Amino acid sequence: MRYEHELEVAINAVAAAATLCKQVQAKIDPDGIEKRDKSPVTIGDYLSQGIISQVLSQAFPEDPLIGEEDVEDFQSDAQQPYVAAALDELQRANSSWLPSREQLLEAIARGGAHSSSGRFWTLDPIDGTKGFLRKEQYAISLALIVDGVIEVGVLGCPNLPASGATPILGSTQQDSGTLFAAIRGGNGAFSASFDDLNHRNSIRVSSEINPANMRLCESVESGHSAHDHSVTVANILGIKGTSTRLDSQAKYGIVARGDAEIYLRLPTRKGYKEKIWDHAGGVIILEQAGGVVTDIDGKPLEFLHGRELLANRGIVASTGPLHRQIIDAIATLGLDQ
Repeated sequence: MRYEHELEVAINAVAAAATLCKQVQAKIDPDGIEKRDKSPVTIGDYLSQGIISQVLSQAFPEDPLIGEEDVEDFQSDAQQPYVAAALDELQRANSSWLPSREQLLEAIARGGAHSSSGRFWTLDPIDGTKGFLRKEQYAISLALIVDGVIEVGVLGCPNLPASGATPILGSTQQDSGTLFAAIRGGNGAFSASFDDLNHRNSIRVSSEINPANMRLCESVESGHSAHDHSVTVANILGIKGTSTRLDSQAKYGIVARGDAEIYLRLPTRKGYKEKIWDHAGGVIILEQAGGVVTDIDGKPLEFLHGRELLANRGIVASTGPLHRQIIDAIATLGLDQ
């Protein structure tokens, strides 16, 4: 199957990063670093980007990587204790990759590609850092994009339990976590426990068609999605239940496996553009599980414009049957372009 090798490399890379992220999250407190844009980041973000970058560079040395983290935020003199702590975490994890300080920074820096032409990978090393800091949900998202088309996606959700096993919300670090993956045009999407990545279960979106029974999910942070507008949309559609709020692309995963029917990410400010790494991995998994993903105007997402979805605004992800009605309901809000 086309891109099968890329899929297996991506799974192994995300699994290695998940081990480190769980290790760091277990002792979160002093590890936070503030980026220049004032959003939170931890040594877990940099470790995850570093080890995934290293795995990809060994397997596909010609492939660029567009990652979220900027090595400039991690290599100043003030951050050297964090670099040392990151190297210690690799030692503690018995990692097969034990880089020098310079090699770690070089691996992180490889995520600084900007061109979105041809073939490249995009990575969010820890999507949902605030959830990570709260010891709740977060995701490691990796996707291969070729000529603007997402071909492979892997989504590692180290705190997300198996479907129906335990509540989605809250701290579930004792759970082994869930990995989702898909190849475009393959045999659909699948999930696996991090305890046994070879035992893969096909996943499919919910078959629910009654709006009253549909479940909606959205971001925890009101700065990421307009919660009041989501309530209005739900009321227009006749959705009875309250929305489930959780961090990260784990939302794509729970819709893909049938634990929710709709994921909304409605713009909170005029002109904001989504980042490609915040969606690419989750999008292909949901699509290959039978779902639909567009922007709030019903346009397909375009991964052709660098690091941002410049031709799109907001995100609507659903199981399909109600997708047009969701777009129409959002149109009544009169959101600014």
